[in-house]
Amino acid sequence: MNRSNPTVSGRSKGADFLQLDPAEAAPGGLADWLTDRLRTAISTGHLPVGTRLPATRTLAADLGISRGVVTESYQRLTEDGQIAGRGRAGTVVVAAPIGTAPAPMEPAVRRSTVLRQPGLDAFDTLRGVGSRIDLTPGVPDLAAFPRAAWIRAERAVLGNLEAAEFGYGDPAGTPALRRAVAAWLAQYRGIAADPDDLIVVAGVAQAIGLVAQLLAERGVHEVAVEDPGSLGSRQHLRSWGMRTPPVPVDDRGLAVDVLRKSGASVVMVTPAHHFPTGVVLDGERRRDLIQWAADGGLILEDDYDAEHRYDRPPVPALRAMLPDQVIYAGSVSKLLAPALRIGWMLAPPQYKDELIGRKRLADLGNAALPQLTLAHLMESGELERHLRFLRRRHRARRDAMVAAVQKYLPTATIHGAAAGLHLTITFDAAFDDVFDDVELAAAALDRGVKTHPLSWHCQLPHAPGLVLGYAARTPTEITDAIRTIGEAAAAPTAHRSTGPGSPNTPARTRRRPPRA
Repeated sequence: MNRSNPTVSGRSKGADFLQLDPAEAAPGGLADWLTDRLRTAISTGHLPVGTRLPATRTLAADLGISRGVVTESYQRLTEDGQIAGRGRAGTVVVAAPIGTAPAPMEPAVRRSTVLRQPGLDAFDTLRGVGSRIDLTPGVPDLAAFPRAAWIRAERAVLGNLEAAEFGYGDPAGTPALRRAVAAWLAQYRGIAADPDDLIVVAGVAQAIGLVAQLLAERGVHEVAVEDPGSLGSRQHLRSWGMRTPPVPVDDRGLAVDVLRKSGASVVMVTPAHHFPTGVVLDGERRRDLIQWAADGGLILEDDYDAEHRYDRPPVPALRAMLPDQVIYAGSVSKLLAPALRIGWMLAPPQYKDELIGRKRLADLGNAALPQLTLAHLMESGELERHLRFLRRRHRARRDAMVAAVQKYLPTATIHGAAAGLHLTITFDAAFDDVFDDVELAAAALDRGVKTHPLSWHCQLPHAPGLVLGYAARTPTEITDAIRTIGEAAAAPTAHRSTGPGSPNTPARTRRRPPRA
């Protein structure tokens, strides 16, 4: 008797558990069917975090299928990070997908979220739109947050905390975290820093705001930015009254000659892993930029997701080479979670005290307990172990996205695959006479897949494209999402916008982005 056949002696097999019926499976597709049903149940909350799944032998017997099919399905979900074996406690749901179910709103309403020119609330608005699969860039693998290690660290901290340490502390941050961050930067970013020179901030966003305030006080009202470059960073600078003249980025990084000609005295860069193209500032450009700073310029270095690399050697931070002219900013938002709101700054001596003063006025300093917990994770080696785990997981997800793009979007060019948490894809002019990436992102959203149009992050004319995050999604979801985008791209008129007010220019007028 073939037990992998869902029909035995003319009687259909099934299970009370989730009302599973293997007769629904396509021929030869039992493992795919079971995996999809379990994944859907986890996503919808029918199997919430903490739920114990049936033993493989039990579920196989109930369904009348091979135990190997159930084992394979559980293994896939384990690799996706959604379930985990707990020894005698069995197999337990440990994480649910981050994305939300599609919102019950008209397509025109959902499309308008990405069609209009992005305002200050663009990211919040887009985040609130329901989707089946969220490929928003900049979102880390929140399901992988090391909850058990964090709880152990927090308990250890609370067990040794003096009563006085629950009071107001140093606005620059706890000494313990500044020591731990200094050691981390020396080990992973090649920066030799005195802990006393570090300022703990509420993420890079706050660092940008503090620097903008400092510059405005000194009569500087312009910060040059990379183009393409982060829309969010640009918005933060502009909210403090800064102009943001664009400096083009090519396959070697920031065009320093254009920066010189611009007359700007301050520039914000992501040299280790440019957002969004993934380009690394090459050696000659790096030397040119250092010379520009040595001649009186100031560099604001956002060390964007520099730890997340897969196929290339580490790139040292600019701060390691020119400490007196570089304000360095980093965080654990991409390594752990943005919700922690923990980052750091290293400022040249002439700016440090003023930045600490502005941090004091902003919020009296970050909350001490999360700082001390993070310091414990760093010092115990838990954070390093977590980083190594994430690299393996992200590599598999990156590989899945690259393979899916090559299969379902074969005319697209992939950028930034060697590192980071996202890919950027661009399209040639030959793809269409007029290609509108905002419309393509909207068409994908109508089909339940959320992403960013590349044009959101551009001030200068540029080839159309999409910025696709992969860190928070499973390989299966990634493949499904890219297939959906491919269908949206192929749909008639789904991505054309030739009327008045179209946000993009004809493709033939745009310069090609860098390959990375």
